[in-house]
This record gives sequence, C-alpha cells and structure tokens, in this order.
Amino acid sequence: MENLELRHVERVPETLWQRIRAEPDRAPEFIALAAADRFGPEAENWIRAASAGQTPETLARSALKKHVRLAGLEGGALGIGGAITAAPDIVALIWIQSRMVFFIAAAYGYDPRHPMRPAELLALQGVYETAAEARTALDGTGKRLGIALAERALISKRDQALAVRLAKYAGKRIARRYAGRLVPLIGAPIGLIQNSAVTRDLGKRTIAYYGGPQASP
Repeated sequence: MENLELRHVERVPETLWQRIRAEPDRAPEFIALAAADRFGPEAENWIRAASAGQTPETLARSALKKHVRLAGLEGGALGIGGAITAAPDIVALIWIQSRMVFFIAAAYGYDPRHPMRPAELLALQGVYETAAEARTALDGTGKRLGIALAERALISKRDQALAVRLAKYAGKRIARRYAGRLVPLIGAPIGLIQNSAVTRDLGKRTIAYYGGPQASP
C-alpha cells in the first residue's frame, strides 16, 4: 500500500494554475492551500495503511526518498522544453514538495488535515519566518480566490517571469542556477539534479521540524 500511495503525484490542477497566473505574488499561498485540500486526506489514508509495524522515522525517510525520486523524474521530463516548460516545471516541483511535507508530518503523528499544516509548509519553504505568520497570510488569501479566478490567464512571456519568482522559494540551488534550465534539452539533466537536491533539502528540514533534531537524516 505504501508503494502504491507514493508512486506518483497527480498533475497540478488547472484551477490552481489559473489562480497562480492571475495573482503570481500569491502563488505560494495558493499552492499551500490547494496542497492541503488534496494531500491532507491522501496522507491520512497513507499513514493509516502503512504505519503497522513501522516507526515514524522509517515512514518519514521512506516518504523523503520517494518524493526526491519523483521530483528528479519530473525535473528531467519537463526540463527538455527549456523556457517553454520552466514555469510548469517549478510549479510541479513545489506540488511534489508540498505532498512530501504532508506525508512526513503524518509519519510523525501530526494531523495532515490540520489548518496549521499548510502554514508550516510555507514556513519550511522559507516564504514566511514563522508558521503563525503564514497562517495569517493564508486566512487573508482565501478572500482573494474569487478575484484570482476572474482574472485572465497570463501569456507565455509572463509565465517565464512567474517561473523566476517561483524559483526563489522552490530552493536556493534552483534560484542560483536557474538560467541553465531555460535551454532546451540542456535543462533536462539540470532539472533532474536540482529538483532532487532541493527536495532532499526540504525533506531534511521537514523531518527535523516534525521529528526533532534527533530525527534528522
């Protein structure tokens, strides 16, 4: 059951893309809220099925390992398109990372459906300094979703600008070396390596956060 649950991640919902493109400055909040709705219940079902005979540390490290692999595969696939797929690549990466955080939280006994989980996700990504600050921002974001859905989608050039913004909180390694991902074909191996690395970094922070310093891999 564990392997089945962690084998793949569904594509980023089109409604989420509409919100991100309409209000790119609120992209982290939109992704966190959508991830909570989608992955909270999934993580709950996973831990219920997979926890028998397993320690929290074993489950958390399994979730980390499998999501790092998924992030690498995603980066290699979408990196082939260079600038054309840059924004989808990074949003898909953050989507996978978000799922990983919910699964690791569940592994350590935290309710993946709790409203603080998306706030903690944003804090772990470095979008906000604290989960409390992030929760306040999320409460305000909910009032803006109707406006976001009413806006027009952005054209491709603005999608590329959006990708640059997203890269800043997908991971420092991606932000520093982002230009290489804009070159078709060359971006594929870069995407695989960078996606795996930044997802592993986030996973380690998440394990330390929910499991305590002694649980750090």
